[in-house]
Amino acid sequence: MLLIRQLHDFPDALGGGAVAIGNFDGVHLGHARLIETLVAEARRLAGPAIAFTFDPHPARILRPDRTPPSLSWIERKAELLGELGVDAVIAYPTDAAMLGLDARTFFERIILGRLAARAVVEGVNFFFGHGRSGDITVLGELCHEAGIALKVAEPVVVDGEIVSSSRLRRLVTEGRVHEARRMLTQPYRVRGTVARGVGRGATLGFPTANMHEIDALLPAEGVYAGRAWVDGACWPAAIHLGPNRTFDEHESHLETHLLGYEGDLCGRRIEVDFLERLRQTERFDRVERLVAQMRRDVADTRRIVAEFSRFRD
Repeated sequence: MLLIRQLHDFPDALGGGAVAIGNFDGVHLGHARLIETLVAEARRLAGPAIAFTFDPHPARILRPDRTPPSLSWIERKAELLGELGVDAVIAYPTDAAMLGLDARTFFERIILGRLAARAVVEGVNFFFGHGRSGDITVLGELCHEAGIALKVAEPVVVDGEIVSSSRLRRLVTEGRVHEARRMLTQPYRVRGTVARGVGRGATLGFPTANMHEIDALLPAEGVYAGRAWVDGACWPAAIHLGPNRTFDEHESHLETHLLGYEGDLCGRRIEVDFLERLRQTERFDRVERLVAQMRRDVADTRRIVAEFSRFRD
């Protein structure tokens, strides 16, 4: 799977296939259904399946004060789309010139001209062009004029509500990562750089990676069971997100205890999956009670990660 960041880097050999355009934030089950249709259409045409997305999100330029927090970074998004069968992801560097194109010009210049698409796959709520002037009806008319196919993927409904990136943001913000996981193709993940902390976790027997520079939406404060990824290797992880109230600290931190890991992670970039929220953060009147609770958190984490792994296998 290729990640392409400029249209002038788009190989001619990837033209003539099927194209889907969208933000694909989080890569949820709705996106998976769309990509399934995209791949099927590409195979019918004996051409590539291309996902066209934007980096950054267009709202960051058009409405910077109302930009939704990201559920995934571009490399992660491309990785997840690749797992679904996409041959290439175009992460177009969003700019005012692109956003100023009307629907017809975008279609003719990008979809037909540069990508040479022979099919387009979109969802029912697709909008494109300056001021969202083009919708799925306009796209259908343009495809008909150009003599190329348009396939429309229906939304996915879970628990009576359409799966969407905005719904997932709400669940993650509320700490309901287990529910969010049911609507994602992979568990919810963030990444960050490990910074040197005060070392209190190590003195208690639970060394933690203190994560900073996080560029995706963080869940609600709490203690979570999850997994940490270091250089492609996976470790069960007990995660604490919030202030250390037992020690009268007020600043929120993301601290991850990698079960069984030995080594110094300071300065390294790691990724963390949130599988399930175990409890709220709380203040303990004695350190011994905190340590006892941390042991229970670690035991719960081992169990949840093991159950998740068995389910996935």
